[in-house]
Amino acid sequence: MKPHFPRDFEQNYQTLLKRLKLNGLQPKTIEAYSRAVRRAGERFAFQIDALTEQQLTDYFAELLASHSWSTVKLDLYGLRFYYEHVLHQPWVAPDLIKPPRSQQLPDIVTVEQAQQIFAATRVLSYRVFFYTLYSMGLRLGEGLRLQVGDIDATRQRVHIRDAKGNKDRFVPLPAATLRVLRRFWQVHRNPILLFPNRLGGLKQAHRAVTPLDRGGVQNTLRIVTQACGIKKNSRRTACATATQPT
Repeated sequence: MKPHFPRDFEQNYQTLLKRLKLNGLQPKTIEAYSRAVRRAGERFAFQIDALTEQQLTDYFAELLASHSWSTVKLDLYGLRFYYEHVLHQPWVAPDLIKPPRSQQLPDIVTVEQAQQIFAATRVLSYRVFFYTLYSMGLRLGEGLRLQVGDIDATRQRVHIRDAKGNKDRFVPLPAATLRVLRRFWQVHRNPILLFPNRLGGLKQAHRAVTPLDRGGVQNTLRIVTQACGIKKNSRRTACATATQPT
């Protein structure tokens, strides 16, 4: 059910949504920034157009007590975007938040663990998907967005679209991965999608217009890794790695 906002807040909120889209932000970022404005609106009785530095200090101190640094940071960016692009006002607290600096290396599955995961994944589309991400070091969303036309067998590379920072890039295509993808395409024969959804089964895969479901992929990976006794925390890829299987 759509939340009910006061008229002035609703008008600015709708402008915010338009500005976020016009700035080419990803859907996840749009949701995070808009959620930040909604949350602040609820905290300040939807009167957020002239918040003082002290009010923002108190608010973010409260928020940090119940949320992670990443959430607080996104809320800060969201409110700052609102002030700069909707209200056209300068942000009053430029040095308000400085998250602690830390660098965590992603968990890496070994080649042996990856082979366990592939062998334990019974569904063909998920098994090929995991192998593809592992062999090319792709993020989950990057793999889901892959299309048949992104595969350049001649140059042995793959065109990754809308990667981190809304940038495209090319990644090397291992010969083994190309062979796996060719065999998989012979099964589903979708003219566009490399990993079509499974809603209609393999018989309808060639007609699918959406890729594999993100939640289904994540849930399957979680079940498989637990069955294999593998505990990994990395969210960068479905099977984060620095090596490639042969």
